[in-house]
Formats: sequence, structure tokens, C-alpha cells
Amino acid sequence: MRQLLPALLIALSALPAFSALGGTPPSPAPSIEWNQWSAEVFARAKREDRFVLLDLEAVWCHWCHVMDATTYQDAAAVALLKSNFILVKVDQDSRPDLASRYEDYGWPATIVFDRDGREIVKRQGYIAPREMVSMLRAIVADPAPGPSVIAEQPIEFASSPVLATEMREQLAANYRLRYDSKNGSWGFQQKFLDWDGVEYAMLLARQGDAGAERMALQTLTAQLNLIDPVWGGVYQYSTDGDWRHPHFEKIMQFQAENLRIYALAWRQWRKPEYLQAALAIRRYLQAFLTSPDGAFYTSQDADLIDGRHSAAYFKLNDAERRRLGVPRVDRHIYARENGWAITALAVLSQAATDTTCLIDAQRAARWVIEHRSLDGGGFRHDEQDSAGPYLGDTLAMTRAFLSLYAATQDRAWLDRAQHSLEFVAANFRNTAGAGYAGARAATDAAYRPHPERDENVALARAANAAWRATGDAKSRKIAEEAMRYVVTPQVARAYTAAPTLLADAELTAAR
Repeated sequence: MRQLLPALLIALSALPAFSALGGTPPSPAPSIEWNQWSAEVFARAKREDRFVLLDLEAVWCHWCHVMDATTYQDAAAVALLKSNFILVKVDQDSRPDLASRYEDYGWPATIVFDRDGREIVKRQGYIAPREMVSMLRAIVADPAPGPSVIAEQPIEFASSPVLATEMREQLAANYRLRYDSKNGSWGFQQKFLDWDGVEYAMLLARQGDAGAERMALQTLTAQLNLIDPVWGGVYQYSTDGDWRHPHFEKIMQFQAENLRIYALAWRQWRKPEYLQAALAIRRYLQAFLTSPDGAFYTSQDADLIDGRHSAAYFKLNDAERRRLGVPRVDRHIYARENGWAITALAVLSQAATDTTCLIDAQRAARWVIEHRSLDGGGFRHDEQDSAGPYLGDTLAMTRAFLSLYAATQDRAWLDRAQHSLEFVAANFRNTAGAGYAGARAATDAAYRPHPERDENVALARAANAAWRATGDAKSRKIAEEAMRYVVTPQVARAYTAAPTLLADAELTAAR
């Protein structure tokens, strides 16, 4: 391993550097004027008869960095962009509404709108310079929406919050069909801990399903390959259909959900490696993603140098890595990401009887309450939001409060959870039908906020848990309204089965 270091040092010495922790990366092409997403952008587009191109990136994303360094530096692409387009760059972590809207296309996601804010093109992932030039020329020549833009189909929402028997059986069959029995986990290309898939398998295992137990154990053991052996924490996923080609970004949702699931797995099976995995992720959170005030940061970049693969870097030991620098940490403190972390730490505190986890969880919760609260029980995303509020922040904190109540039996946490659910009911209900939308209001005239499946699953589970703890009919009603969206056939068939099956099992379980 030490033989890697001199060659890596030579390679990196020729590249521009930035400060180790929280530093500023190289900027996109200075000749491009990047704007913030706003209604004014579309007003300007109409005045100037221009298109709008949205580059929806993730600050931790390797291919986003590559696109900045190549495509948005290409002379031909830049010339076309400057003459015909207004350019908008948004970090998707900062805008949950846009992230939910385009989650199937990123990251990076490239969306082009006409002067009236209507979508023309939606593209997923890295676009090379030549591809970009070809796409831009085609848009200028013919601005009609392309095949990537599909008209929204009307939905007839389910009248019952419970899965129909036939649909439940179909989803259960798909759940097992999508399982990779050779390598573990659900799906055959990218490998990661599908936390809902594992949690549902754990539920089935407790009911005596030996096949589900094998799936859970195989996946949990395979996922250990994606835990950083030096710093702890979990890499986002592995490519090539195996567990040996990781993408090295460390994102809070993956840290929190992996920590939570390994804590639950330790409690269920008492396998020491699962407890060690949870503790390794906790150690990483403490060392890299915890602010001096005890709240949690958002993510750590995949790259040491933007756009340069870091596989060799992550093979180094701690001292050798730090000698080269530390990948940038996104120091935004979002309520949603903190809610995820608090929930996980509260679960670990119960599973491992670790009071320090609970102390850290409560400290972060109190910070969020002090710095991110909204009137009525809700939470904003950041210190100041350009839009919002968003369902995800209040939902994540609701889950956190319920987990803290379960760990402490302090009724104050349960009261906060109920207060937050009241905010959800008052602000996010989908007036067009069942479910709850991810944002209270639209930020452009051509789009109305929609419900998102995974948020409604999480809301149904949280509200149902609150109802079980309190007997409050209002909480049960929220759970059922969310589930009416989730079990609608057009929604249930469009996504992986485990989250829907898990929420349905909890909703229909005897109280």
C-alpha cells in the first residue's frame, strides 16, 4: 500500500489543490454566468426569448465535477450556452423539491426548459462536450419537447390505505424476483444496502421466513465491503454488479440508514460484525460530519481533487491520506439530514445500550429545534431557505422525535412528534388527491409540487407509530392518507416493492 503513495503524490502535485476540509473547489468556466433557480430566471427567459438549462448537481458527485471540468469548459458548448440559454446551477441537497422532482435523472441531471418554463429535454448523468453541443444545437433548431418529456398521466388514487390482496402478492413476488441471490441485495447493477429491502426481510425473518432471513444476512454481510476500513463510514454504492467497485462519496442518508439497519440487525441476530459496522459508521460521523455544536453536516466528497478518481487514495492508511489532504465536507446543516442521523443514533443507543449515542442524538435534536424551527411545529431546511418549507425536513424530525421517545420514554419527544405531524397535515396534503406533496408551494409556474413515494412511505410509518403510541386518531388519518397514495396501483407498480410492503405490514398489524 505504501508503494502507492509516491506515485499518487506526483500525480496530485500537478493538479490544482484546495484546502482540506470544507475548502473551495475549482469553479466552473468563468465565462459562464450561473444563476440561482428562481421565478425571475423564467421571467428573464421570456423577456429575452431564451431557453433555461438547469444543471442539478450534487456537491459530492464525481461526475458532476467531471462535467464542470470538461463540458462546461468546452468552447463550442460555452458559445452555444451563452448565446441561447440562461444557465442555472443548483446543489440538489439544498433544494429537496428539485431533488424529488428530478431524482430519476441524476446526478448530474440536465433539464432544459422553454421560455415558458415547460420541459424540453431531461438527461441523466454525465454529458460529454460533443454530446452537449449536439443536444444544444438540436434544441435551438427544434424546441419541441423530446422523447424524454412524457406528459403526466392522470392518477385515480386508491380509496383504501391497504394494499389489495392481488397487488400485495404481485409486489411480494417482485420483491423476491429482484433479489440477486448470487451477490446479495436487490437489483443487479449497483450494489448498496437497500435499507427498506433488508428491514422488510428482517420483519419476515421474525415471522419464521428462512428465505428472507438468508437474503437479509447475505446483504448485510456483503455490504460490509462498502465500509471504509480506515475512517469508518459507508461509501454510497458499488458498480459492476459486485461489491468491489465503490463510489467513495459519503452521504448522510446512507450513513444514517446503514447505521440504523446494522443496529437493528445486531439486536435481532447478535452478530458482532454488525455491531462493529454500526460503531464504525458512528465513529465516522463523530470524526468528520459533526459540527462543534453537535449538529451534523451533510456529506463528504467522493474526490480529493474534483473530477479525479480517488480509488488509490482510499487504499491509503489514515496518515497517508491526511498527508495528501481530506476530501471536502459539505458543512451545510440541514434539518432533514440531522433528523436521519438522530433517528439512527437513537436506535443504536437502544440496541447497544450506549448512552453516549443518546446524548449525541439529543444534543443534535435540541440544536435543530433552536435553529431550524418554524411556527406550528415544522422545520426549515437550512438557516435560510430560498423556497420551502419542504416535507422532508419536518418528516425527518418527526421520525427523530419518535425514536428519541422510544429510547427515553420522555413524553416531551412524543409531543414534539405529534406537533410536527400537525404541521405536515396543515401544509403538505396533496389537494389533487391522496398523499402529501414534498413542498408547500411551487417555485415556477409550470409545475405543481407532487407527492413522492418514499416520503409518503416514511410519513405513513411515522404517523402510524405515533398513533400506536398515543391512540390519536389524527395521526392514524395522516398515515392512511399517505398510504392511499403509496398503494395506488400506478405508484405501487412503478417503484421497488419493499417500502410499500413494509409500510403496509405495519399499518395492518394488530395494535
